[in-house]
Amino acid sequence: MLETANIFSVSEITNLIKVTLEENFQEINIIGEISNFKAHISGHWYFTLKDANAQISCTMWRGVNNYVFFTPQDGMKVIVKGKVTVYPPRGSYQIDVRSMKPAGIGELQAAFEKLKQKLSDEGLFDPVHKKPVPKFPRKIGIATAIDGAAFQDMKSIAARRFPLIELVIAPCKVQGESAAEEIVESIKLLNKQKDIDIIIIGRGGGSLEDLWAFNEEIVARAVFDSKIPIISAVGHEIDFTISDFVADLRAPTPSAAIELATPNRDDLFAFISEFSYYFTEKISGIINDNIQEIELITSSYGFRLPQDLIKSNTQFLDNSLLRFQNFFDNRMMIDANQLRLMESKIESYNITNTLKRGFVLAKQEGKIVPRKEKIELTKPIELEFYDGEIKINND
Repeated sequence: MLETANIFSVSEITNLIKVTLEENFQEINIIGEISNFKAHISGHWYFTLKDANAQISCTMWRGVNNYVFFTPQDGMKVIVKGKVTVYPPRGSYQIDVRSMKPAGIGELQAAFEKLKQKLSDEGLFDPVHKKPVPKFPRKIGIATAIDGAAFQDMKSIAARRFPLIELVIAPCKVQGESAAEEIVESIKLLNKQKDIDIIIIGRGGGSLEDLWAFNEEIVARAVFDSKIPIISAVGHEIDFTISDFVADLRAPTPSAAIELATPNRDDLFAFISEFSYYFTEKISGIINDNIQEIELITSSYGFRLPQDLIKSNTQFLDNSLLRFQNFFDNRMMIDANQLRLMESKIESYNITNTLKRGFVLAKQEGKIVPRKEKIELTKPIELEFYDGEIKINND
């Protein structure tokens, strides 16, 4: 007979393993390299931690992963804290990750260089995409922590340099969990304001971890997509972030950014004062210089040549008109002579003049009889003289 005392079902043995693992590994720290990282649409993170000889599946739930100040990447070495859990439907175990941090500054630096190279290859750093920063802005948008020292410094400097400027702040976190997302939202919000001339994003100095939000890819792409010119001012002069390379202008500090974005009223007053003092002399000098230049140009051969051409063509036109007038007059005289000659010839054929000279015109029945043989002696003959007519009847 089969003994069943030591026989377990799959569910029973799985539950025993689950209890054993979860009770003995409730809080452990593991170091390993991330692979197959996936940020699910639900907000949860799924990835694998591995070393040279083994690997283990990991899950980090939405809400918990909000406290991670960087975006994990495949190949990054991290230290995670969590507990071992068993997923009975698959009979597999995994790490329920509660926190994550880079396994040293070198990992963050490697991620920085990797993202920098990626965005550079895509052309996000190319100067051709840089938008010019206006010299006399009316409104400056600022994306930073409203309670930070950087914003207070920018307000003070703006009021001193150019009191007419209006500052519009879109407050956001600049450090720690969800800071990158808030920076992106602030940039988008400022872009919706149609009267913003410049945007400044930044914060004061800090460690590489403190500044990491400005090294996130989502921030870099938001800066690149901005329709308004952006000045990136993160940390101190020696600090460089990804946003510095993508921005239209990089400032070494937030204070320097507001100086780059605003004109200095003292310089403007000095310029206006100097310009007003020398206004008359400068304008007179400009006018005299232009007069001399015009006189020099008008007296040059190149400038006289058109005038000479106009004069020559005018003379040619006058001569042509004179020749035409002479030709016309001569033609009229010749035509008048020919007309008089023709009138004379026509006049010579006038029958009245012929009759004056003693000739007689013979007619019968109202028709001229040109020849003797045409006369019919049986009919009356009409004789027309210059001084009258007579009728001869042949009855």
